[in-house]
This record gives sequence, structure tokens and C-alpha cells, in this order.
Amino acid sequence: MEAVQRRRVTVRGVVQGVGFRPYVYTRATGLGLAGHVTNTPEGVIAEVEGAPAAVHRFCERLAADAPPLAVVDAVDHCEVPVSGGAGFTIIASRTGGPARTLVSPDAATCADCLSELADPADRRHRHPFITCTHCGPRFTIVTGLPYDRAHTTMARFPMCADCAREYGDPADRRFHAQPVACPACGPRLRLLTGQPPRETPGVDPVAEARRLLAAGAILAVKGLGGYHLACDATHPGAVAALRRRKNRGDKPFALMARDLSDAERFAHVGPEERELLTGGVRPIVLLRRRDGGAAAPGTPGALADGVAPRCPDLGVMLPYTPVHHLLLGLPGDPPGPRLLVMTSGNLAGEPIVTDDDEALDRLAALADAWLTHDRPIHVPCDDSVVRVCDGETLTLRRSRGYAPLPLTLPLPVPPTLAVGGDLKNAFCLGAGRQAWLSAHVGDMDDLATQYAFERAERQLESITGVDPLRLAADRHPGYRSTRWATRAAAGRPLVRVQHHHAHIASAMAEHGLDGGRPVIGIAFDGTGYGDDGAVWGGEVLLADYTGYTRFAHLGYVPLPGGDAAVRRPYRMALAHLRAAGIGWSPDLPCAAACPPDELPVLERQLEHGLNCVPTSSMGRLFDAVSSLAGVCHRAGYEAQAAIELEGAALGAGPAGPGYSFGLRLPPGPAGGGPVTADPAPVLAAVVADVRAGTPPGLIAARFHTGVGSLVGTLCALARERHGLETVALTGGVFANTLLSSACARTLRASGFTVLRHGRVPPNDGGLSLGQLVVAAAADTAHHPQQGEAHVPGGTRQSA
Repeated sequence: MEAVQRRRVTVRGVVQGVGFRPYVYTRATGLGLAGHVTNTPEGVIAEVEGAPAAVHRFCERLAADAPPLAVVDAVDHCEVPVSGGAGFTIIASRTGGPARTLVSPDAATCADCLSELADPADRRHRHPFITCTHCGPRFTIVTGLPYDRAHTTMARFPMCADCAREYGDPADRRFHAQPVACPACGPRLRLLTGQPPRETPGVDPVAEARRLLAAGAILAVKGLGGYHLACDATHPGAVAALRRRKNRGDKPFALMARDLSDAERFAHVGPEERELLTGGVRPIVLLRRRDGGAAAPGTPGALADGVAPRCPDLGVMLPYTPVHHLLLGLPGDPPGPRLLVMTSGNLAGEPIVTDDDEALDRLAALADAWLTHDRPIHVPCDDSVVRVCDGETLTLRRSRGYAPLPLTLPLPVPPTLAVGGDLKNAFCLGAGRQAWLSAHVGDMDDLATQYAFERAERQLESITGVDPLRLAADRHPGYRSTRWATRAAAGRPLVRVQHHHAHIASAMAEHGLDGGRPVIGIAFDGTGYGDDGAVWGGEVLLADYTGYTRFAHLGYVPLPGGDAAVRRPYRMALAHLRAAGIGWSPDLPCAAACPPDELPVLERQLEHGLNCVPTSSMGRLFDAVSSLAGVCHRAGYEAQAAIELEGAALGAGPAGPGYSFGLRLPPGPAGGGPVTADPAPVLAAVVADVRAGTPPGLIAARFHTGVGSLVGTLCALARERHGLETVALTGGVFANTLLSSACARTLRASGFTVLRHGRVPPNDGGLSLGQLVVAAAADTAHHPQQGEAHVPGGTRQSA
């Protein structure tokens, strides 16, 4: 009698909702094996029985040949007693027990579904919710685990006989595809117009929506993770109206192009950008504008000036849902807009709208019509934003298509919730060697965003099974995220982590460093609460996970009026000039930009130190130079002055030597305190160039070169004194690819290993990952003061 073997196989990772059970079924039946497969909170569990050689072949490449959306973290198998029987079945999912499986992110519509969408002979021709096991909604519709239709927002839509037959057919692409539906049984698309908004019977919602967009209307369009506000990007009046209604200031709008050729008319698309634009995630990709090649403003097809005023980049994405493809037109459709503004459905500062009734209320003053449907969104998820830097992906907002995929940690962590910061908030849950960064939450100064944070946190706990035993937060006592963590701790330990230490730890964790040796951390951003109560942001820290030494920083200048100085960069420029001993001559652009009645008030404010917290922020220095060079005097959105300064530098020719910072070294052979990088010589050189008539672009380029040289000098000094060879570049300033490239090039030429962010944002969207690992390291510190690592010289600070 031929030998028979039975093995139980447990597969963990993103293996539910991605066609893994059908894949296992097909693989097992193809090898003539008996048994079964099921979803469990732990993952997919299969038992296979048959000839030992066939069982071996089944297990051998189970992970390597997995479906395209699957991410297999582990495959464990063991021999179990033979039970006999014939045939292989998919059995009902098991519930109960801790959740250990991973939920797939939402995925862009696949090529097979797009082909059916455009095929008049297919029963899903023009069906707005076409999907299969390889594409469509996942994370945003999951209400619980295991991942079955009953645990999604599709539970309210019973399958018709045709869909049920496909769902139960192992040979079908929709075999056990949970969101499967068709025009007979699935969600329904509706267009609501008028006041009060209502549906017009007999009107094709897509055709009418396209007509409205072409006429200059603004539509609220329900997507995967929330509502978008859409208008024709080539219609100046529509773009201006949307900007005005949304209270957008000058902040750039994202664009959705019908295809690559439409994007290429306006922006440079390299091979890396092309792959990002057309892949399964389809994030917003920041592309450098073309200087020429696009239609001239005012001509048909020209991009409206108001889409991204004075910004060097365009944020572009391609359609990723069937509704998007229909809205932009299928082959053979009547002409319509091929390029849409597609921005989050909310007022500035508020979270994205997901609820249908809420959309009719909160978007009433913004939208002329609503293209909506009746499939609920369980969790909000904004579009991700990425760019390419030196041929590698740099994530600026990690959300749709990436969340909730976990990151592998270099050290184990107890179950922990790290709440992040107040700007660009994203929190992080961690346990063992996995960390789950949330989707983008937003800025925590709005009460609705704080409620959205709480809902998202509960949902991520439910699908990860992480029950936090501790919390981690920023040290800033005024941060709303920190206050929330203090209230929510309920007796659990709360670890407060210095802002820039968290940034550096985030970069270290992303690159898999175990923290056994400190790195030179360059943390450049706009603001972070310092140990001395000042606003830090131009920091060089010698850091591991347990602590840091402040090796160097940008020299302090007063921040006059706090947020007022951020919104009005000319105030920051005037503060820097005064600190450098340079007069406010009216021939300087920043002095000319300051209203005459504000100048004497500002002078008295700086003289007496009224509401003038000291800052070492590199972000604020970028603002100051931007205004001093005449580039940007008023900022309508975060980092506008710095973004426009980068854009000016890109248009300049060879800059030659950059501006030089002064260095004030502490006394003693190893130094008794931090090195100070004095920006006064830079300010003096910029003033001289302005008075010499040097173009603003050349001033901007020389400033970028000077900052890059400063980073190289400080790192060389840190290596000389402490023998460290690894540099981490982090903080929101390093979203500037011109600066990031210059720093990396300089450092690598000097023999340094350079760590830059890729999958985790360098800005505050990645802060919570650093908080998580620093909080975990607090348990393993081997010295009396929590967080002190072993770096000679300087004053060590706790985590």
C-alpha cells in the first residue's frame, strides 16, 4: 500500500482577502491531495493528505507562488495523523482567539477587471464596483477578522445566483473574492444634484457627472477611503472656485490623469515614477514640472494656473477604482475631462469625510453635486504621497495602498501604542517584531480629527490583535496627541520621547539597526520641543534607541509670535537679520514685505523678547532665506516658503561654492557642550547677493549647497571625536530632494554610510515608529538614567 502523509500548514501574513484559499485549493487539487483550508484569526490553515512527495511539493513553494496581493511572513507545517477521506474543500472560517493575520491594503483595479469593465459583452460592463481576488477594497471595508464577507461592509449585499456561482467556483478569478458583486446584486452608484440634493430618475450618473465636470462644476466623489472633491484641472474658474471654497490658500492640488500620456504633457515621468503610477498601489507621485512642452496657459487643454501655484512639483495619480476609470472615460466614450483635480473631501484642517450623510452636510458649501454609492467605508484612508529621490521611493504620506501592512522591527517590543505628533499624525501599534503604522490621520488641532484618531486606533487594534500595555508620546506638553495619551493611559506606563530622537530612531528602525551602536542623526524640521524648552529643529544628535547627545545645533534666534512667524516668513527673516546684527534696510525684500505699521511692533517684540521663544529650526531658516531672497513672504500652507525656495534653486544654473556657516566649538579636547552652527555669515552673504542683484534662484541654490556642506562638516567632526560612521537624515526638511541628494552625495564621498527614509515618511508621519522603539528600549537600558547610551563626551539625555 502506498505511503500516505498528512501535514497541517499555517500561513501568516497578508493572506486573507487576496485569493489565498483559492490558491491553496487549486494547488492541492492539482497535486491530487485531500484535505481542507480555512481562514482563522491566526492566518490561513490548511491540512493536506496524500503521497509524501506530493505533500512536499505542496509545501515547498507555497509562499513563492502566492497570489499577487499576498504577503507571506511565515509558513509553518507539521505532521498530523492521517484521517483518510477524498477531495479538498474550503471550510467555513474559524473565529475566536487572538488576531495574528494581516489585512491587505486596498488595491488598484487590475487589468483583467478593466478589460471586463470596457467589454460590452461582459455582464459587468461599466459596473462601477467590479473587483476580484487581485484588486479592489480590502482595508477600508474590513469590520473584523477572519476576513470573510460577513466581516466586511459588503455583508449587506447578498450575492445573486451568478455571483454566488463565481464565488464558489475554484476555477474562477472571483473564487471567494469577498467584495464580489454585479449590477444585479451589488452597490449602486447615484448622482445627487440640486437643493436639497436628490437623484434624478433615468439619468446615467457617470455620464451626467462627466457633463457637469466639463461645464466647470465641483463634484464630491466617494472613493475607497473617503470622499474626494473633483473638478476639471484645465478649467481655471472651477479650480479657483474649489480653492476658494475649500479655504485652500496656495497649497497644491493633487491631479488624477486618465493615463500616463496626460501626465507626461505637464511633468517629467522617469522609469521609477512610471512604475509607481501604474502599479497596484497608485499613490500620488510628486513629479517635476516641465518647463516646456505643455499647452500655454489659456489655451484648450492647458493646466489651470491655480492647480499648484509656484510649486516645482505636480502631485499626480492615475485612476485606481472603476468609478475613476468611468469618470475619466473608457475607450470610445464621448470626450470629457482627461485631467481632474482630485483632493480630499474636507475643509482645510478637517479629516476626510467617509459617511454619506456627513458628506451631504459637511461638503454642502464645497460641492455642486455628489457622485456617491451605498457601500459603507469602515475606516478613512487618504491617498498616499510619494516621490522619487536618487532613483528610490521616498514616502511622504503612508496611507492608501500601504496601510495597514506592518514593518518588521529590529528588536522586539511589548504591546505598545505610540501616538505620534500633532502634525501629519499617524500612530503606531507594535508587538513582538512587528509595527503597524496607521493610515494618515491629519493635524490634531481639529476636534473632528481627534475623533477620527480614536476611531482609527480602535479599528487597528481590532485587526492586529494588539492590546497595548504601554503608550508612547511626544514630550511637548501642549501636544493634543500627548494629552490624549495621558488621558488614555489609564494606569499604563506612558513614555515621553523627545521629538528629534524619535525622528532618528524611526530612520534607524526602518533600516533594521539594532541600536547597538549610535548613529549621527541629522534631524532638520520646523519644530520640536527641546530639552531646554526651546523650539529645536536644526539638530545633530548622537543617538541610539536608549538616548542621545546633542552634538550640534543651529544657533538660536527668536521666533517672534510663534505661528505668526511661520505664516509670515518675512518675520522670520527679520528676526534672523536682527540676530546677525544686520539692519532692516528697506531695500531688502523681507523688510519691504513687512507692513509699515508692523515693523516697529516687531522691533519692540524682539527687543524685549515678548512671545519670542528661541528656536534652532532649520525649517525656519529656510523660511527666512526664502523671504530675504524675495521668493516667498507669506505661507498659506506648511513649508510653502521652503518648497518655493527649492523650486527657485532647481531653475538656477551652477551655484558654485555655497554660503558658509560659522562654527562655534565648545572648549576642551572632546567638547563640553554642543557645537553651534551660526547662520549669521549665511544671512550676511545672502544680503550681499541681494544687493548685488543676484537672481533669487542662484541665491536659493547657494543656500542649499551651503546647508549640504554644513551637514558634511558636522558629521566629519562627529566622526573625528566619536568614531561614528553612520548618518541618518531625517525630519520634514529632508522631503526636499535637492537638499537630501546634496547631503547624501557629500557624506558618501567622505566614506559615511547614509540612512534615508523610504517606506516611512521623514516628516512627522513617521514619528510614531521612532517613539515605539525608543519606548521599548527604555526597558533594556543598563544604567540608572533611562535612555543613556554610551557616547563619550557631551551630556546624555534620556529617552
